Amino acid sequence: MSEPVEQARTVLTTAPADLLLSRIRALLDQEYGIADVELLQVDYRLAALLPLTSGEAVSEPGHPAWRCFDHQSPVYVDSAAYLPVSMRGERRGVLRVHPVTDEGLLADLAEIGTALAHELTAVDPGTDVYRTARRARRLTLAAEMQWELLPGRSRIRPSFSLAGQLEPAYAVRGDSFDWSDDGDRVWTATINGMGAGVAASMLTTLATCALRNARRAGISLADQAALADQAIYALHRGEQYLATLLLEVDLHSGLLTAVDAGSPRLVLLRDGEVSVQPLEAQFPLGMFEGSHYREQHIQLQPADRLFMISDGVLDATGQDVRYGESALDRMLRRTAPMSPLDAVRSLLGDLRAFVAGDLTDDAVVVCLDWYGPQP
Repeated sequence: MSEPVEQARTVLTTAPADLLLSRIRALLDQEYGIADVELLQVDYRLAALLPLTSGEAVSEPGHPAWRCFDHQSPVYVDSAAYLPVSMRGERRGVLRVHPVTDEGLLADLAEIGTALAHELTAVDPGTDVYRTARRARRLTLAAEMQWELLPGRSRIRPSFSLAGQLEPAYAVRGDSFDWSDDGDRVWTATINGMGAGVAASMLTTLATCALRNARRAGISLADQAALADQAIYALHRGEQYLATLLLEVDLHSGLLTAVDAGSPRLVLLRDGEVSVQPLEAQFPLGMFEGSHYREQHIQLQPADRLFMISDGVLDATGQDVRYGESALDRMLRRTAPMSPLDAVRSLLGDLRAFVAGDLTDDAVVVCLDWYGPQP
């Protein structure tokens, strides 16, 4: 690792939370004569790259900043470098630096972009500076609660890649997702919320926290569903409930365990073919007292892709035709060469075009690729 990269790491870890970019700008100016440095953060909808300090938002797909974001590699154009700001698969945005007179500096600059991503993640809970700057417009209160609840938007390990997205991004109410992994297994929960506004987000928050509490107790997937079911029923006595799809993938064997609690749809993309996975429909969480849940098992193959899709996607209507009936399978097949994040982004972009505007119902899409056992 070069000395400037080591210096950048030190500068970032010692800088005040709100001054990460200005400290990196000063270092790059001192070391390389690079005075123009801007952080472009991706917005909540994955539709624009928004500057932290000055300049215009970037929304046109062919722009070098978007090429950098999409391909996750440096882009060098007209003495300007665009560098991914990402960590562990979580894409936060792009670092734009200018002038870069030596293209050989890109490797060092890219490492600085990664170091910045790690530090942004570390400081985010303690400052609003970066959250505020990545908003193209104001979030509703319900949406604020939902985005605060998420574990991230994408995740990459050698054995799997995972991504999820909510729509309408700035006004989502009850739909959400959660995930965790421990190196041996990855768990996902895709929640199709009930109700409107803050009440819907509060119900989803309760369900998510109950599921996390049960998962962290080390119990089976069926028991996780049962404990969350009890927590919701104890508070709402069956008047409020929500549909949830719980998955656990053994990363060594590819054995998928599923609990369908009135769930979003589970779709498998294998060798270019789309198939809806038949799951036993069980009661939504919180509908009845003392519900018992059963697990099902599906054997995955290396390079399988799973989609968890809520009814806000399936039932969205354009020109009196439902998206799930007319366009979904085609779009899922088109995502085959894309990363999971690009797949969910493209799918929801296609959905917005299909309905010719913002969605009237919440929609959530989660995409999981299993690459096969890793040494």
